Amino acid sequence: MELFKQLDLTDLIKRALVEDVGQGDITTAATVAPGAMGRARITVKEPRMILAGGILIEPVMRIAGAEPRMAALAPEGAELKAGEIIAEIEGRLAGLLIGERTALNFVQLLSGIATTTRAFVDAIADTGAKILDTRKTHPGLRVVEKYAVRVGGGHNHRLGLDSGVLIKDNHIAAAGTVTKAIEGARHTAPHTLKIEVECETLEQVEEALKAGADAILLDNMTLDNVRKARAMAGPGVQLEVSGGVTLQTVRAIAEAGADLISVGAVTHSARFQDISMRIDAV
Repeated sequence: MELFKQLDLTDLIKRALVEDVGQGDITTAATVAPGAMGRARITVKEPRMILAGGILIEPVMRIAGAEPRMAALAPEGAELKAGEIIAEIEGRLAGLLIGERTALNFVQLLSGIATTTRAFVDAIADTGAKILDTRKTHPGLRVVEKYAVRVGGGHNHRLGLDSGVLIKDNHIAAAGTVTKAIEGARHTAPHTLKIEVECETLEQVEEALKAGADAILLDNMTLDNVRKARAMAGPGVQLEVSGGVTLQTVRAIAEAGADLISVGAVTHSARFQDISMRIDAV
């Protein structure tokens, strides 16, 4: 999370504001006196919400021209309930109005991801397994969405195709066999990278193990086959499970022997959290 705070997200924020503001906020120009100051309060409307993205409020408002001063800001990862304050911002009234929707969109999306992730993390508490995200993220938003997963207590899978070797079914089809795909990866990839192979059958698991895979991704396997794969792999090879994982099934998967459980839903299906912002002139 500290690394995220060091990222320059100026371009992302500017693109989001341009998308919303276009050539200018006509309504604000018609209703707000030049130089007017205001105070905004952002509050939670959900029964339970894990806050993520609050740290984007200040730069959004600053780029929107609010010259903001953060009078209050709840910490990232805070568990908040309805009526509790996320942030209080003082600044130029026009800028607060211009930045309102963009700031709220970021917080609602990222808090939705963090809240969903936390539910999965809680569901497998004390099993030793970890919840991972996937690359099923909204185009252009991957870095902030994966940040929100970590805020929720999850872990990140590959940030992109250049951050790890994951041989999937189409790679195996292109190479010809699991063994040939692994041999190609061993020849090409740096020695510092683990080689993970997606397997759809126990026969593929056996072949991947013989070929020296460092980790195996079990795709849409039954719990019984997850247990069998665990016995085949032993403790030295990481087992990841993916495919149709839900809050109702995730604990059983962990207890069947998964080290890692990847859940695309934490990013692609997380629900926007309900929050609101009220602005007063001062």
